[in-house]
Parts: sequence; C-alpha cells; structure tokens
Amino acid sequence: MNRQAQAAVLFLLGASLLHAATTDLYLRYVKQGLRPLVLVSGAVLIAAALATAWYERKRARSRKRAHAGRTDADHPDAGNPRAEHTDARNPDAEHSHTEQTDADHAHPEPRISWLLVLPLLALILVAPPALGSYSATRTGTALQEPLAYPDLPAADPLPLDVVDYAGRAVYDHGRTLHDRRIQLTGFLALDRDGTPYLVRMALNCCAADAQPVKVALTGQVPPVLQPDTWLRVTGTYTPRRTKDPVNGGPIPFIEVTEAKPVAEPTDPYDESWNG
Repeated sequence: MNRQAQAAVLFLLGASLLHAATTDLYLRYVKQGLRPLVLVSGAVLIAAALATAWYERKRARSRKRAHAGRTDADHPDAGNPRAEHTDARNPDAEHSHTEQTDADHAHPEPRISWLLVLPLLALILVAPPALGSYSATRTGTALQEPLAYPDLPAADPLPLDVVDYAGRAVYDHGRTLHDRRIQLTGFLALDRDGTPYLVRMALNCCAADAQPVKVALTGQVPPVLQPDTWLRVTGTYTPRRTKDPVNGGPIPFIEVTEAKPVAEPTDPYDESWNG
C-alpha cells in the first residue's frame, strides 16, 4: 500500500466515523455520551488523510523538478570520451541508472497497513445487532448498589429503567416502590429452567463491556415468550427474589399486570448504570 492508498483509506475511515456519529449507528458500538469523541476522531482521520495526500503530491513535484534540472555536468562521467562513447552505444544506460538510484532510495510501505481496510469494511458492510438474550443468559447479572435513590416523580404508571428498578428493589428493599405501578422496557431472556427475565444490557463505556441487569417476571406473563422480544411491562413491586444461576447475583421480581410487545429502542443499551 503506497501513501496515496493509505490517505484514501484514512479518508474513507474518517468519513465512515462521521457518518456513524451523525446517525444512530454509533450507538451499536459506544454509549451516547461518547458521540463528540467519535466526531472528533473522524475529523482527525480526514485531516490526516488530506495532509498525507498534500505532502505526497508536493514531494512528487519536487522529485519531478529535480529530475528535470539534471544536466550532463551533473553526471559523474561528464567529459569522459570513453563514457560518452559507452552511453552512445547504450542510450538507456543513464535512464537505467536513474531508475536504479530511485529504487535504492525507495522504501516499500509495510503490507500490514492494509489492515486499515478491515475497520472500514466493518463500518460500511456490517451493522452489528445489539447484544441480546444469548449474551444475557451466559453472563451473570451486573447489578450493583446505587450511590443514591433520587425522589421519583408522581407518574402513574411510573416509567423506570431496568437498572433503577432492580437497584431499588434489591438494595433499598422497595421502599420507594411500594404502592406504585411501575413500567419497565427491555428484551426477553429465558433461563435454563424457563424463568423469564426482562433484561437491559448496561454500558460502562462501549458495547464490548456491556453486562446484563435482569428482572424476573411473575404474574400475568404472556403465555408465549420469544427470546429477544422487546416488551413494555406494567406491574408492581414484590419482595420476591432469586439468584442468578451464572454468578449468584440477586435478581428481583416484578408482578406483571400488563405486557405489550414494543419495537427495539433507538438506543438499546442502558446507560444509567454506574458500574
């Protein structure tokens, strides 16, 4: 890969990052708060690509002028009749000598630089789906005790994040949830014994460190459950709990009174987690 090809790949990669950051595609990779950094990264890559292309064009022009400015006096054999006679018999000798000199000073670009094409192809051709029930049932719950329990609004039903509900139900023993109708949204995951969980994958930084937070469902649960189906459930707090079969972490229940399928949200990850 020469410098011009590297500049083209850098430009396309930067443009792909800008495209991802100006749409919702970046949410498949990083949390929403990192959008400015993705934009800056794309802009820096484009600037580097343009600078590389300009530098290479300038260097090519300098070489062309230097080659055009050569005279016979610059030749080490100038004034040597024998050398002139030799060159007359071989008119390509000087041209071959020049090419050989340029070749001696040329440094081939490392082939590993073609690996820059891989993230470009991944951004353009592959839009990875959000992590779902497969990851959730093979990873233990990441629920941790919240730092505080802010006052809840007087809405009915009260929409909460899965992480917020689970933290209040387990560590605050549901004191702020009593006598409230709660509304949660997440995707379905089924445990090995068939226990249905409502799950959101919580992000610390990016999708690579996403971990599930689970709320078990009881009450008026739909009779047919399809993993990875997104549901909006309405229910009430119950002190019932279970242990995650993967890591033994606490999983609270919610007493479901209503459940409706919903479309996957634009941002499928829960960013309220402080893990």
